[in-house]
Amino acid sequence: MLVAAIIDRVHLALEEYGKDCSMEEVVGLCPDLTWNQVYLAIDYLNKTGMVRVALDPDRTYTIQVYPAFSEAAQSASQQSPVRKASL
Repeated sequence: MLVAAIIDRVHLALEEYGKDCSMEEVVGLCPDLTWNQVYLAIDYLNKTGMVRVALDPDRTYTIQVYPAFSEAAQSASQQSPVRKASL
């Protein structure tokens, strides 16, 4: 399985679950993936701002998924020019 497909699979599982969950629950949501594949996907999703990973006081990692951005919002933000001030 390609890395992009693994990341998409984990993100989709989190969106469908719809609430915060632990790393163990994410692994359970994706039984076709190994723990390492899920961990690397969560790491990537966290670094790109698609999920938030928090360490609870009981030392459990909790994953919170952010709603997916619409393609229209993404393309609008990419197309807006950044103007530099002239000195």
